[in-house]
Amino acid sequence: MVKPPHEAMHRIFQHDPGLFSRVSRFLGVDIPRPVKATPLPTDLTETSPVERRVDTVLRFETAEQGDFLLAIEAQGGKNPDKPASWAYYTSYLWTKYRLPTALLVVCQDHATAQWAQRAVSSGPPQLPTLTLRPVVAGPHNMPVITDPEEARADLVLTSLAAITHAAEPAVNAILKALSTALRDVPEDIADPIVEFTAQGLGKHPAKHLWRNLVAVDLSFYKSYLVEEIREEARAEARAEALVKSRAEDVLLILEQRGLDISDDVRSRVTDCGDPDLLRRWLTRAVTAPKAEEIFE
Repeated sequence: MVKPPHEAMHRIFQHDPGLFSRVSRFLGVDIPRPVKATPLPTDLTETSPVERRVDTVLRFETAEQGDFLLAIEAQGGKNPDKPASWAYYTSYLWTKYRLPTALLVVCQDHATAQWAQRAVSSGPPQLPTLTLRPVVAGPHNMPVITDPEEARADLVLTSLAAITHAAEPAVNAILKALSTALRDVPEDIADPIVEFTAQGLGKHPAKHLWRNLVAVDLSFYKSYLVEEIREEARAEARAEALVKSRAEDVLLILEQRGLDISDDVRSRVTDCGDPDLLRRWLTRAVTAPKAEEIFE
């Protein structure tokens, strides 16, 4: 199943195709700003039953270098089968459209980025034949944007910076700068930025900070995207309150019954995050002869 971070890492380039020219300077290449960018079909399936589908394909028209294609892949981890697939994507697009084809891989961790940027050849060492050299955007080269004014100057790049640094400590400062920069931005511009950022953070802890920032800093926004994020934050807060309340009830009943509560029992109860399990312990706490037996 395709996960939200995967979608955000490549669809953000569909939202703002010019983003690649701005990102390229962090990748060690100089790609001119396109005069025009056209999304192309991503289905690379041939008549054979094997399906090949790239994440995003864009056709760029530039005044300096002419036209070229950019295939964008979001990569969540190392996959030994991917280089062969990427080689297929680029060679197929080159053959179909007769245009130079580049590959951008977007990652969220250093290990995957280091693996993805290796040059891989299809032939033996003495006959490399076709060599794949993707450019990689990840936490190792994407900017850490912490100044709200800098974030306001390029909201999409700042969103990508937050997505690629989702697992890094720097992501908190990036998100704070982004939320501040969005305060005076029209909703139709801010909405996709909020959505891409929320999707790109996935299950990383930074998602909680982003939801809180959206709920507070962007409280004047009424769009369905912002309201959805606020509701998720409220639901999580309610769930956390329920867990805390049930843990306190378990310990209170044991204390009222005069049972000896060891530090291990107290820690196990307070550290539990499963409300259903806490409910079972609460039921057993009423009749268990010893505190430790609520876990049996």
